[in-house]
Amino acid sequence: MTGISAAAAARAADAMLRTLGGSEVTLLFAAAGLPGEGVAGLGLVDPGVEQALIAPVIVVELTTENSGPRRRIELLAGQAAMAEQVSQRNVASAEVLFETALGLVYAGEMFHIQGFVVERLGGVPYLYRVAAMS
Repeated sequence: MTGISAAAAARAADAMLRTLGGSEVTLLFAAAGLPGEGVAGLGLVDPGVEQALIAPVIVVELTTENSGPRRRIELLAGQAAMAEQVSQRNVASAEVLFETALGLVYAGEMFHIQGFVVERLGGVPYLYRVAAMS
């Protein structure tokens, strides 16, 4: 019996994202280092942020209620784009990236990550769905 393999699902998802997507988002992380001066210990220096570009992604605008957030989006990112950032940032998984991110930037606007879902096949992640609001 033949079935779809996890690697094939990851390649298919990445191909879909490249074909239909082409957008990019930037994850923001607290910068790790501070200046060695005494004022840094007092909290008087902003350490800044580090950026991690995720591309290609598909971004879907979601409807919002009048009393809710200004904008809500859902983004879809493939395993290949996330694996690159996991490797560059030297973390255990893409889930850690989403959990530690301060937020994300899309089309010049900052969004807060509400949550994420990892789609898996055979225990291997192939697609990441991230909900965010501004």
